Amino acid sequence: MTQGKIYRADYSTATDARVHQTRAAIRKAFLHLLDQKPLEQITIREITAAASIGYTTFFRHHPSKEELLNEIAAAEIKHLIEMALPVLGPIDSREATLAMCRYVAEHRVLWSTLLTGGAANVLREEFIRLSLQVAASWQSKNEWLPAEVGVILVTSGTIELLAWWLKQKDPISVEELAIIFDRTVISPIVSPK
Repeated sequence: MTQGKIYRADYSTATDARVHQTRAAIRKAFLHLLDQKPLEQITIREITAAASIGYTTFFRHHPSKEELLNEIAAAEIKHLIEMALPVLGPIDSREATLAMCRYVAEHRVLWSTLLTGGAANVLREEFIRLSLQVAASWQSKNEWLPAEVGVILVTSGTIELLAWWLKQKDPISVEELAIIFDRTVISPIVSPK
């Protein structure tokens, strides 16, 4: 029960097309509002009006706007981790880091909100949690470095570097960020010494 409304957790895994359409409309409206103002200034009524749904419908899908943001954060992190996996493999790490940096740049407002706003701690925890799942299958090229430690260092470095970049009033280019990212976060972990 949230604010006198029933939260339907099963809606998050429902296969009904209407549920998916409603959830997509809520997410789109919320992200649009996040482009315009900070999370704390957004109301549920604004989200529901922008999504063209009823006020109570929101609570059937999400218990709060913070939980909605957390859900979006988890999905974004999962996507970024999927993009990051090639960095840990035999392909060119510079290209993989450039792809990740471009993705974050294309979704700058969302990532700024996720990394520097109210969801920053949740984002960090989720990023590390999902990354640790990857650690079990990742073989470090550094014999001295346990895979789990490598993943923690890469995820922590990724989060901190991206948060720094997104806070800059006059940020360096995506290409420059990718070079810094590759040289300081990725190469020391994935390159054998």
